[in-house]
This record gives sequence, structure tokens and C-alpha cells, in this order.
Amino acid sequence: MTTPSAKTLSADRPALTRTSRAYLTATHYALSELTRNRFAMGLLIIFVPLWYYLLGALFDSATVAFKYAATGVMLQVNSHNLTLLTAGLNTITLIVGFLLFAQTRSSAAFDRRLVLCGYRQVTLLLAKLTGMVVIAALVALYAALALLFFWRPPSLPLVWLGFFGDALIYGALGLFIGAVVTSEITGFFLVIMVSLLDTVFQNPVDNPVANKPILRYFPSYGPTQIVVGGGFTHGFTGYGLGYTAVWIVALALLGLLCFWLRTRAWNAGGRSHAGPVGPVGPVAQAPA
Repeated sequence: MTTPSAKTLSADRPALTRTSRAYLTATHYALSELTRNRFAMGLLIIFVPLWYYLLGALFDSATVAFKYAATGVMLQVNSHNLTLLTAGLNTITLIVGFLLFAQTRSSAAFDRRLVLCGYRQVTLLLAKLTGMVVIAALVALYAALALLFFWRPPSLPLVWLGFFGDALIYGALGLFIGAVVTSEITGFFLVIMVSLLDTVFQNPVDNPVANKPILRYFPSYGPTQIVVGGGFTHGFTGYGLGYTAVWIVALALLGLLCFWLRTRAWNAGGRSHAGPVGPVGPVAQAPA
């Protein structure tokens, strides 16, 4: 059995370092673009607590039946508190979906230049995913903490998990829309309409569609089941994670595929460059 020589290991180390540096640089640009969106940051800071307050004021503390699929029973829950949970889901999906859509759309030309300068598409794809996960986790954490000013659920970590799952779903949706839609107004409209219809239908308060079997095919079905478990029960069954994971993976794969196709470098003969076209070096500053 042969072992790699010191010379081979030392030759592989610079390549690994170069790849890691490229990944960190691309991730830095992705996170910088996401956090530089002042409109979305303003929505996050102001709109989340404001939406909690407005929707919470519209509904009293009457009892409403919610079908908790993990146990198969109809939970009798507080309509005011349930509305707060769905309001949180609504704000998170809007903000994260818009953030990823705007970032993917605005950086398309810059990402393509990075590929032409030698960046591997896999590196850029991993950077996009990393930025999406970080932003989704932070936005979900802020929404969960803001909820404490209006109501204290029995299990805040479960509520955060549901928020995080829905944020990932709509982050992947924003990535997909940003890779295929060129109009900012059209993309923003799609994110708003899908988010509103999806989250509103999950709330059984004055909603004849709620508790119907068809809702399990909606993106926010799994996250809603998770946040209801955290808001009105004291146990974690894991139900809803599967639905959430399916939507995340499906939308992320679609978005990454479209992003890969849009940034692929084609030569004059019509063939694409599968690998880097040159050594990875310093890149230009990301567009503002």
C-alpha cells in the first residue's frame, strides 16, 4: 500500500487553499450584497413587529380548531396567538424571498464575469447557498425574538425552526425567480402573491380552505405545522420537517440549475467551459 509523498501533499495544498479562498471571497460578496439591501433591512426591522401588532390587534383570543397532523387531532388553539405565528411566517417569507431575488438578479452580470475570470460555478453556487442559509437563520431569529414582545410560546426554539424552514423555502424560491425573471417588478409581485396566498391559507381563522388536505402541497404547510407544535404543544414530533425539506431541495435545485445555466461561459464554437478559464485571482468589486 502506497502513501502520498510529501511533495504530492504540498502540491495539493495550494490548490485547496486557492479554492477555499475563492469560496470565502464569493461568500463575502454574497453576504455583502444581501445585507446592503436597505429596503429589505428596513422591512425586517420595522415591518416584522409592526405586522405582529397590526394583525394581533385584528383578532381576539377566541378558540379556533387547527388540524395538527402530527397527532391527527384538531387542536383548540387561541386565534390571536395562531395569527401571530402565521404573521411571522408571512413577514419572513416576504423579506427573505425578496432579498434572494434582488441579490440574484442584480449580481447576474458580476457572477458571469467571475466565471470568465476563472471562478468555478460550483464555488459560486456554494456561496449562494451559504448566504441564503445565514440570512434565513438570522431573519428567523429576529422574527422569533420579536414575537416575545407580543406572546411567549411554550417552545421558542421550535417556533424558530419553523420560521427558519420557511425562510429557506422562500430563499430558494427567490433564488429561482431571480435566475429566470428579469423584471424587478414582476419578481417582487410573484414573491408577494405566493407568500400571501401560501401563509394566509394555513390560518383557519375566517378561512374556509384551512384544515383541508390540499394544504399539505403548499410550501408553508410543513413550517406551519412546526410552529404550531412549538406554540401550542410541549413536544417535538418531527412532523413537517419532511415537507419542508422537499420544498427546500426542489426549489434550491431549480434555482441553482437556472443560475448555473445563466453564468455558464460559452466559447465561440458553442461549447461551454466546464472548468476555470484561468487562475483565480483578485476580482473586481461587486456592483452596488
